[in-house]
Amino acid sequence: MSDLSLLVLAAGIGRRYRGLKQVDPVGPAGETILDYSLYGALRAGICHVTFVIRREIERIFRQAVGRHWERQFDVRYVFQEPEVGLPEGFPVPPDRVKPWGTAHAILISREAVSTPFATINADDFYGPSAFQDLSNWLLNTPFPSGSGEEYAFVGYRLRNTLSEQGYVSRGVCRIDAQGYLAEVVERVRVEKEGPGARALDEQGAWMSLTGKEVVSMNFWGFRPSLFAHLEKAFIEFLERSGRDPQAESFIPSVVNALIRAGKIRVKYIPTEEPWFGITYPEDLPRVRRHVLELIREGIFPPAIRSEDHRK
Repeated sequence: MSDLSLLVLAAGIGRRYRGLKQVDPVGPAGETILDYSLYGALRAGICHVTFVIRREIERIFRQAVGRHWERQFDVRYVFQEPEVGLPEGFPVPPDRVKPWGTAHAILISREAVSTPFATINADDFYGPSAFQDLSNWLLNTPFPSGSGEEYAFVGYRLRNTLSEQGYVSRGVCRIDAQGYLAEVVERVRVEKEGPGARALDEQGAWMSLTGKEVVSMNFWGFRPSLFAHLEKAFIEFLERSGRDPQAESFIPSVVNALIRAGKIRVKYIPTEEPWFGITYPEDLPRVRRHVLELIREGIFPPAIRSEDHRK
């Protein structure tokens, strides 16, 4: 086992899904999507896991997911609520209900994460070889000798990450000639259109996409040095948008600003792994079919919670 951590972002409300997709079963023995990610992380040598959840779902999350993995990982919990981690002088707006976004979720985990770490969404399937690729990068890439930090992300093709049921949010990426992330733009409304896709731009106009674009699914590889960057970025976000009850600080937006400022580099790790996830209730049957196919192919055991999968 290596001294690597996994940070699981599981505090989202999921209004389009109208339920707790973090804990809904998709496997034949009641496994969640997150169970398959944790299996891949464990097989890749990751030994620490921090779950970022809302306090109100703690009991059901521990029952459905946490208790099955506390024997195999060093597990910690962080609770993302609107009032958690707010700097002095920034009150919670009275009509604020939703968490502050993925950048805030990572920032408030700084006391729980002290090693190089990967981040994932709880409701996305990433594939076991992608975990191995990112784990290898985190273990084998030295700290840069010059100024700035080097991080990484696993990128997927946009066309393979869209829902048949409606729009999704995606971090659309541009990769430079050296294989580093040049830009990532969070598009909060992306949907299928013919053989490609379309997305709303900053002015609210539709822009066409080919479907071949690389997108971030929040599968990042970071070092603890990120937390100092996030702290500053979150204060700037609150000064700009803290009174908006719907505003969120997205990690792709923070990464993009740090790249533009020359403070970090982010290596692109491509993957051929299939991606699938749950955005709408109608996505569940398709996800369950994918899981059964992977079990038939021998990629996953029929009941992954019943064994010790540590190498």
